[in-house]
Amino acid sequence: MREPERRGPRPASVPVSETAAVVLDGAGVVVARSQSAATLLECSPGQVCAPLLGLLARAGAQVGPAGRLVALPGGGVPDGGHAGQKVPLVCTVVRLATRAPADSDAEAQWLVLVTPTESAVEAAERDARRRRTGLSRAVAAGIGASLDVVELAETLVNLLVPDFADLATVDIAEPVLVGDEPPHLDTSRDVSLRRTAAAQSPEISAEDLLAVGEALPPVTDSTLMRPLMKGLPVVVPDVAVLHAKLGVDPESLPLFVPQGAHSSVAVPLYARGLILGCVTVWRSQLASAFGEEDAALLQDVVSRAALGVDNARRYTKEHRSAVALQRSLLPRSAVDCAAVETVGVYRPAGGGMGVGGDWFDVIPLPSLRVAFVVGDVVGHGLEATAAMARLRTAVQTLADLDLDPGELLTHLDDLVLGFSSEQMTGESRAEPAVLGATCLYAVYDPVTGQCAAATAGHPPPALLSPGDEPAFVGLVPGPPLGVGGMPFEVTEFEVRPGSMLAFFTDGLVESRGGDIDEGMDRLRSALAGANPGLALGAISQDIFDGVLPQEPSDDVALLLARTRVLSSDQVAEWEIDPDLSLVAHARELVTGRLSDWDLDELGFVTELVVSELVTNAIRYAGGPVGLRLIRDRVLVCEVSDPSSTQPRLRRARETDEGGRGLFLVAQLSDRWGCRFTSTGKTIWTEQPIGGPLV
Repeated sequence: MREPERRGPRPASVPVSETAAVVLDGAGVVVARSQSAATLLECSPGQVCAPLLGLLARAGAQVGPAGRLVALPGGGVPDGGHAGQKVPLVCTVVRLATRAPADSDAEAQWLVLVTPTESAVEAAERDARRRRTGLSRAVAAGIGASLDVVELAETLVNLLVPDFADLATVDIAEPVLVGDEPPHLDTSRDVSLRRTAAAQSPEISAEDLLAVGEALPPVTDSTLMRPLMKGLPVVVPDVAVLHAKLGVDPESLPLFVPQGAHSSVAVPLYARGLILGCVTVWRSQLASAFGEEDAALLQDVVSRAALGVDNARRYTKEHRSAVALQRSLLPRSAVDCAAVETVGVYRPAGGGMGVGGDWFDVIPLPSLRVAFVVGDVVGHGLEATAAMARLRTAVQTLADLDLDPGELLTHLDDLVLGFSSEQMTGESRAEPAVLGATCLYAVYDPVTGQCAAATAGHPPPALLSPGDEPAFVGLVPGPPLGVGGMPFEVTEFEVRPGSMLAFFTDGLVESRGGDIDEGMDRLRSALAGANPGLALGAISQDIFDGVLPQEPSDDVALLLARTRVLSSDQVAEWEIDPDLSLVAHARELVTGRLSDWDLDELGFVTELVVSELVTNAIRYAGGPVGLRLIRDRVLVCEVSDPSSTQPRLRRARETDEGGRGLFLVAQLSDRWGCRFTSTGKTIWTEQPIGGPLV
């Protein structure tokens, strides 16, 4: 390998970025000059400047008395760094004011600005390098900051226009827009793209170009487009080539090619061997056509964008899966039953956080009662949603046992502790998000108008009674789920007919840097301003608008319940002394009330059920025995006694003298069950009412 030739010090040459200024008289004599002119032209004041002398004659013919600027090609001066070579000049000449304005024969002076043409070339190259460097830095800072495919595409086109291109478009494969992975394709005709983002400078004409949101027409597979399928750019220095090789009919060509464009580069959004989309740039006002260096830069930029698009696609898919899972797990948004009318609303967190573990539930209970559940699992994403699903299923199972709120939360707390031990021992892949969850469970009885509630680290509900200001129910706070060893105290409170209960998660009243008390005050004000005549859906929307910021930092669940109380004509209750001779009287009471309700067709079955249950209560539990009938869409029959012994259903043998009563009850009724109360237990049955209510 030959060593590089060593040379002596290079003579000082003219800085090509510097402009020289010279003032000449009509004879070409230097009147004044700048320091750079001394180096560039070697002219001293008082001497004739030979290199510029020839310009004055031409300038005099083109510059009028007003002294407008005229650019003239100059000659050349020797370059001190390259012996025998000359540096070409570009001169701008302006006539200066005459020495004596009243004297038309006064000799004019000329200002000559001399710039080596190499400075324009270097300036253009330097400007191009600056644009490329700026684009690379901007892309590194801006691409990947978003997890939204459309927003990322818009960011990309805004970075490319106007410094790099006059027009930029991003077309995304349709499966990518919904989070799916596009198929492996070999030809461009099979790719289904949709215009996702576009940006243009004002000078380029793109009125006929495909609009954002529209699907691209199929493009015939050709040698011109084939490199795109392999992840390679396609450089078109002359747009006329596209008219011949793009493979579309002339009528559709304006959809692809903007008017006035002279060159183009197309680079595929290529990641993991898949075509996610395509980025196309065009130039019309920028003089230089796209070249290989521009294509390499754009390919580097688009490769970063492709990774961002793929990450956004994966996030979109996970987000859609989490939303679909949570939506499927949440109950119906509206419930209308004898006890309440409810509307539940869930809103995921903003700022890219997505869905989390907040949930609500409305669970019908026996005797027309209803349970309200609202809970919050820490975190976001599929793990939090899956953890929420486990807790919600557990609550529904425990609610079926008809436990009081405190006992239900105790069992739920034990279940979460079990999740924790499984996670610590590695025996299960239980979601760690379950740990530290909160839950509130309340049971409302439309017969008595009473509500019993207990909370495990969850905010209390708000109660808006008719004619009163809204207030938060004073529940005794319990620890979050998973702490263990702490009781959950039950609070009972009266709910007047027409009242509204608002159950919510902390995302509604908490914000980053904000005080939860301020959020509670905002919620109280929103409830106070709610129009009771509006539907619950409209009220919930007003609450969200008045309490939440535009993008909440946490997901939110809100459950509104407008309570009802059964009328006295729908309920009949008696107390029977523990005397077996009074069983016949109990049957008479029931058949008489059913006759008053025009439900004589249910008399035989109800009379038999009451006879068996009252007899068992008197025989095994003592008294007094409570008997109650409730009429709504079903007929409920309840028998209460002071014993806390759980009745068991068993099949009696042929030789047994007893044991068939509860079996008969189960066969004759539609549903039956038992729940414990503070004074004993209650056995209930349900029978459907076929006809309309009277």
